[in-house]
Amino acid sequence: MRTRLLPLLIVLMAAVLLALGMPLAVSVAGAQQQRVVVDRIDDTARFAALAQNVTVPSGTDASASASMEERLLTLARELDSYYEVYDIRAAVFSTTGAPLARAPKGFALPRIGEVREAYAEALLSRRSHDPRQVWPWQRSRLVVASPVIRDGDVVAVVVTDSPTGPMRSRILHGWLVVGAGEVAAMLLAIGAALRLTGWVLKPVRVLDITTHAIASGRLKSRVAVASGPPELRRLARSFNEMADNVEDVLEQQRAFVADASHQLRNPLAALLLRIELLAYELPEDNEEIASVQSEGKRLAQVLDDLLDLALAEHTEADLRVTDIGALTAERVAAWAPTAEAKGVRLVGDCPATTAWADPVTLSSALDAVIDNAVKFTPEGERVEVRVAADGENSTVVVTDHGPGLTDEELTRVGDRFWRSGRHQNIKGSGLGLSITRTLLAAGGGSLSYDRHEPNGLKVTVSVPRARPTA
Repeated sequence: MRTRLLPLLIVLMAAVLLALGMPLAVSVAGAQQQRVVVDRIDDTARFAALAQNVTVPSGTDASASASMEERLLTLARELDSYYEVYDIRAAVFSTTGAPLARAPKGFALPRIGEVREAYAEALLSRRSHDPRQVWPWQRSRLVVASPVIRDGDVVAVVVTDSPTGPMRSRILHGWLVVGAGEVAAMLLAIGAALRLTGWVLKPVRVLDITTHAIASGRLKSRVAVASGPPELRRLARSFNEMADNVEDVLEQQRAFVADASHQLRNPLAALLLRIELLAYELPEDNEEIASVQSEGKRLAQVLDDLLDLALAEHTEADLRVTDIGALTAERVAAWAPTAEAKGVRLVGDCPATTAWADPVTLSSALDAVIDNAVKFTPEGERVEVRVAADGENSTVVVTDHGPGLTDEELTRVGDRFWRSGRHQNIKGSGLGLSITRTLLAAGGGSLSYDRHEPNGLKVTVSVPRARPTA
């Protein structure tokens, strides 16, 4: 769940930061350009003040003309100094477009372009409009024009044409600062999202682990209600209450099965004794009394298996390091006479390997599996028992050459009281494999079933090589 929730939070936070960062970046660019434009306006205003007396009406005397020439030279020197220091082209153009003073010498009024547009605007006694925004990837120039007004009339226009390289560098630097702030904020947000999702989902993970533990048979597992949102803490408490109720119900069910099995054994034993006494009064080959005795013994076996199953579900495994090979070889040797009497060959390959197991439980499981294989294997075939170390588990694989099971039957084998419809005439209660699976699960083991090609069944008993956690 965290892998799905975290990307969603990151995308949302990235969208928010982007929505905040874009206007901020535009604002940084606008502020940098506005500062340059204000400086150019101040410069043009200063040059306009110097240029007010550069042009004089016609018909003035020689001294006035000499004074104008002197002021014109002063203005020219100011423009030259301005260009040398700031590399900004500047000029004073007359109303006819002729340059009165300029720096550099080749700066002239073009026929079209931003300089011409700014000049035309200033001729109307208005300062030129603010230039369009310059972005770091644009190699454009910044033009500002200001009218020179004397006696209410425009007598000339001051034009400055600035390079934008330094300004674009400052804009880019500002964007890098904004980007670094965005990245830092994003990393901080991701860290906060990790902590937040961890805090929110921790009870869910604990709940998932506990649910899996209960499903695996560890009914004592409970959720520790310690952290997380109030809703999830309430859910954890409700889950614990539900688990307590389920455990109580299962405990009552186990107690009922055990008590019922125990209480029925005595009347059934008395009934079987009376049937046996009754059999002495009847002919020896009486089929009805033999059938009643057979069904009675079968019922006694079912009751014994029910009692074993109830005890198995309530018994804790006594785990210890066990030589699986030696124990399996012992069980193969014990079942060899039974297999030989049926005409079945029982073969064992049992190399030494150790694992954590309850020896009594594992012996019972091997007895149930080998008994099942011998029981369903026809005369003349063989049953193979092999021990191996498979990664984290040690396995005992029992294969036979019997009729096997269909795919549908493989999904049901091991269920309580289930027996294949093709084998109803073979002795058994349908509880042996259920008891075996329950006993193994208590110690971290498992029982699995598969086909054995070309025919037969393969049963795998697995026990952990490392001590199972509680």
